[in-house]
Amino acid sequence: MTPHGTVQTPAFMNVATCGAIKGAVSAIDLKKLKCQVQLCNTYHLHLRPGDEVVRKLGGLRRFTRWDGPLLTDSGGFQVFSLAKLRNISEEGVTFASHIDGHKLFMGPEESMQIQSNLGSTIAMAFDECVKNPAGYDYAKASCERTIRWLGRSKAEMDRLNRLPDTLNPKQMLFGINQGSTYEDLRVSCMRRIREFDLDGYAIGGLAVGESAEVMYHIIETVEPEMPKDKPRYLMGVGTPDNILESVRRGIDLFDCVLPTRNARHGNAFTRDGCRNLFNAKYILDDQPLDPSCGCPVCRNYSRAYLHHLLKSGEMLGMRLCVMHNIYFYNTLFERIRSSLDCGRFSEFYRDNLERLGQRI
Repeated sequence: MTPHGTVQTPAFMNVATCGAIKGAVSAIDLKKLKCQVQLCNTYHLHLRPGDEVVRKLGGLRRFTRWDGPLLTDSGGFQVFSLAKLRNISEEGVTFASHIDGHKLFMGPEESMQIQSNLGSTIAMAFDECVKNPAGYDYAKASCERTIRWLGRSKAEMDRLNRLPDTLNPKQMLFGINQGSTYEDLRVSCMRRIREFDLDGYAIGGLAVGESAEVMYHIIETVEPEMPKDKPRYLMGVGTPDNILESVRRGIDLFDCVLPTRNARHGNAFTRDGCRNLFNAKYILDDQPLDPSCGCPVCRNYSRAYLHHLLKSGEMLGMRLCVMHNIYFYNTLFERIRSSLDCGRFSEFYRDNLERLGQRI
């Protein structure tokens, strides 16, 4: 339950980086594609159009016309992944904008202020995400700093939520578990951040260079330490098989740009695996993209037409593939939830793991 509606979990949060899904898909479209939560990017929206601009226009939900729950990330991942020049201190991070190089600063307080201006349902605490593999000493120091930054994030959010002119005075806060691939750091971090009694907890710093096996092992290590009555969010993951493996290990929430990014390159997910619609074999294929899919694309268009649009560089081809993949992911989560409700998830996992992960 959130201030902006109930989310049925496990759930996938569709990534609208700058307030829109890349591929010309609007918030109105998302409603038809079974989206429950829209995720927007704090760093990018702070740079363009500016969080103060969004605030003056009524916040992200009014700005984008998405009326359901909306999560904003902390901006930390983008600061560490996009900024070519950055300087980390206890106060926060000084970095150069990836757009024009001008100097910026972001710390826990600034991240919370930006997210408060955006008026999201759920804000993420400011953290440091290190790439894997990372040295133990650096990972430990980074983890300690992330925990200190969490305390500051919570204090600032509590202050902002008490202000009379705050857009969303019930804004929720999720903390982020870090610690690279080191079991002791991950466990220690989770035990300490759960003491803050937050609205939810995320596992960050995965899918950034380590193998899938290592990622699953870290989830298995951290999940027993996570509160059972709070949402558990795995950040930035992933493929259908990643999702099945992670749900099996207790994860509730996911986000990833993969379904929309792959779609823009002609890769469509189906119940039988992934299709590359650029392949010549689809030139005369008049079947729906996925005969078992009920999305607007599969109900109306053929593989041959999608192949033609993509080969011709028509924007409609990209848009239709993105719409299909969003619908496919959200429907996959419906099927996962149904199998869990019926006590048949183990069977669903066995029947679909290999098939969903294959390339057709």
